[in-house]
Amino acid sequence: MSVQMTVRLPDDVAAFVDRQVAEGTAESRAAAITAALRREQRTIAARRDAQIYAAASADPDADALASYAAAQPMDID
Repeated sequence: MSVQMTVRLPDDVAAFVDRQVAEGTAESRAAAITAALRREQRTIAARRDAQIYAAASADPDADALASYAAAQPMDID
């Protein structure tokens, strides 16, 4: 399901979105904006998770897992 929204973007942001479409990086304006918003969703979730982990007490097993995870490549759009 999707919802149609009307938004106003600054000229430079609109030009960036249009370049993404012209270069084939995005299928459409909607796809480019959706991808950017999904990245923002992941960033917010990651910050929230980091705050939770920072507030937790030290755990040697978790430290080992974090070290392992930090060394793994990330698949970012």
